[in-house]
Amino acid sequence: MDIKRKDLGLYIHIPFCVKKCDYCDFLSAPGTEAIKNQYVKALITEIYSYKGMVDKYKVPTIFIGGGTPSAIDPLLIEDIMKAVRDVFHIDDAELEATIEVNPGTLMKDKLIAYKRAGLNRISFGLQTTDNIELKKLGRIHTYEQFKENYDLARVIGFNNINIDLMSALPGQTIETWERTLNTVIELGPEHISAYSLIIEEGTPFYYLYGNDGKLKDQLPDEETDRTIYHRTKELLKENGYNRYEISNYSRKGYECRHNISYWVGTEYLGLGLGASSLFDGVRIKNLHDINKYIEEASNLSNNHDYHTSIREEYQELTLEDKIEEFMFLGLRMTSGISIKEFKKRFQKSIYGVYNKEITSLLDKKLMILKGDNLSLTEYGIDISNVVLSEFIRT
Repeated sequence: MDIKRKDLGLYIHIPFCVKKCDYCDFLSAPGTEAIKNQYVKALITEIYSYKGMVDKYKVPTIFIGGGTPSAIDPLLIEDIMKAVRDVFHIDDAELEATIEVNPGTLMKDKLIAYKRAGLNRISFGLQTTDNIELKKLGRIHTYEQFKENYDLARVIGFNNINIDLMSALPGQTIETWERTLNTVIELGPEHISAYSLIIEEGTPFYYLYGNDGKLKDQLPDEETDRTIYHRTKELLKENGYNRYEISNYSRKGYECRHNISYWVGTEYLGLGLGASSLFDGVRIKNLHDINKYIEEASNLSNNHDYHTSIREEYQELTLEDKIEEFMFLGLRMTSGISIKEFKKRFQKSIYGVYNKEITSLLDKKLMILKGDNLSLTEYGIDISNVVLSEFIRT
């Protein structure tokens, strides 16, 4: 008799990069070849420690992120994927397996190795096609290097490609942003992620462009930022890209299934340094110190409790936590949430929990109700941070 297994997304963190970008506050840094090898060996030990613990799951999506996964030897990526296949139930016919890459770190041998390992989706960290803007961001590549990498990925056979773009950059104008968008649209990627720059405290950008930064005035003003935001929606829609989440656009059938799994509440397992998981009703996060992680992960065995030696955070989610996440994650998607699914999942009426909030947001035309479906209006998406905060009570 066939076993009906639950879906489990896998996120695998590679914390290395060639050079940390000036705006980046992710858990990443340059590393020696020795530390990269030690890290991957420990990561593979962590993967094998789940053998026998995950038989009730199947893995339809894998996302190798960072950092810059393409900054390490491609043979290490193959070793990681071999371990994943040894431990988890995977059906290649339905698998979406993504690797993040940065131009300037990619070569033909790496792309061939990724294909050989079973990776079938590439996410390029381009950010902008303007070389002056790239230099201000502290990126290591030019647009021309990206274009060479992109064309090579197509030749090697990757037919599901995402390009990350970033707006509201220092010195950026509506004209330079439209030029970036149009240039990328002409390339024809299947998916485009378009985010606004966020100035994070503690980064070099914070000291330059933050509240007291001496170059703060170089950032686009609020009116320009809003115009850029709306032109993004218009241009991408005109060219066949459907917005299915606040910052994500795709051609039909190429939505990122891995990211969708986060937004709809599918369980996921984070592997590697600082990786987060939602597994067996528990939110857990791995150690952030790479030396401690390598030491502890290297000693794991397949009978360990998954919240112990390599974990620095462990939280059993309450019913209220799960309800809040269902709302503020699900409403990020333009399709919204199902009222029936809420009742099925939580044994409660959505109106019994959020009647006041929903009524108010409907009255203000920030939400819309169509049959079983509650979703944000265009205006609601514009101010989504304000709207989604209505559903958080803790």
